[in-house]
Amino acid sequence: MSLGSRGRTAFASGAVLSTSLALFFALAVGAIMFACLGADPLRAYAVMARGALCSGYALGELLVKAAPLILTGLAVALARTMLLWNIGCEGQFVMGATASAGFALYLAPDWPAAALLPATVLVGAAGGALWALIPAGLKNRFRVSEILSSLLLNYVAILYMEHLYYGPWRNPQGFGFPGTATLPQAAWLPTLPGSRAHLGLVLGLGLAAALFVALRRTRWGYEVRVMGLAPKAAAYAGMNLPRQTLTVMALSGALAGLAGMGEVCGVQHLLQDGLAQGYGYQGIIAAFLGRLNPLGVVLAALLLAAVMVGGQGLQVELGLPSSISVILTAALLFGFLAAEGLKGLGPALKTRAAQGGG
Repeated sequence: MSLGSRGRTAFASGAVLSTSLALFFALAVGAIMFACLGADPLRAYAVMARGALCSGYALGELLVKAAPLILTGLAVALARTMLLWNIGCEGQFVMGATASAGFALYLAPDWPAAALLPATVLVGAAGGALWALIPAGLKNRFRVSEILSSLLLNYVAILYMEHLYYGPWRNPQGFGFPGTATLPQAAWLPTLPGSRAHLGLVLGLGLAAALFVALRRTRWGYEVRVMGLAPKAAAYAGMNLPRQTLTVMALSGALAGLAGMGEVCGVQHLLQDGLAQGYGYQGIIAAFLGRLNPLGVVLAALLLAAVMVGGQGLQVELGLPSSISVILTAALLFGFLAAEGLKGLGPALKTRAAQGGG
């Protein structure tokens, strides 16, 4: 077996181990929670599985939740591949939704469907990309940590969106409820037959495949990976780090912006309370459970969506709080981090033993 094949086999084995330990940890935490709440853990998990997988409606809702998680997970994974922390996907999600809604409602409401929908999609991506360029520019120019700047910009974006639908964009015929008017139907994303799942899911799957190929088969992808694995070697080779920082953060923001566009054009069809549901933050979990691999992110997003939809069944059938799904999602991440720590502990102990023996 070649060195490359052995490396890929070891990586795959490590991925399976990390994911298995994360799932075991999450299941154990969930069982303890259910027992403390007086519920049978096995029955609770059966209710979750049935609520997420055992009907056409449940599967449709799972796909509705998975669509934004795929896109925000890809956004985080792309940035992190280059050692950038995009913690601002929630804000970029919101700005993508806001830009799409504003464009469809006020700038081009009378455009024909053939032109309005593609333009609205592009405007949503641009809204997220422009918002992500702010922390990228601050990092390049003033060495400001993108972790802090992108995180803080989340709150700015949400407050700006709320200002719009509480104020100048508020629907005068909305009976006093905060929210914009409904988007013209020409700006709605088509849905899959018999469900609320929309074209944003197909867009996310296509972008995951495209990103997987781009990172592994193009010069740009090679540079991004080298800058993430060996920044000093990349600089020595003459790779332009500031330019790639802007490019990668803009693309990352565009992916999150598309997630926001999908939510407003495919699900809610207006800006209102409840649009910002934490998909940007959950994308961080999807990215790391997927090991920053675009195809792995898709699988992780489907898993997280199943937990979210199944958690709603707990509330209906067992009277348990649906917020348990949030705790299970967090337990998945902590389980993954613990597994990664244990993987790194083995080589460290071997090294120490060898040094002691010498």
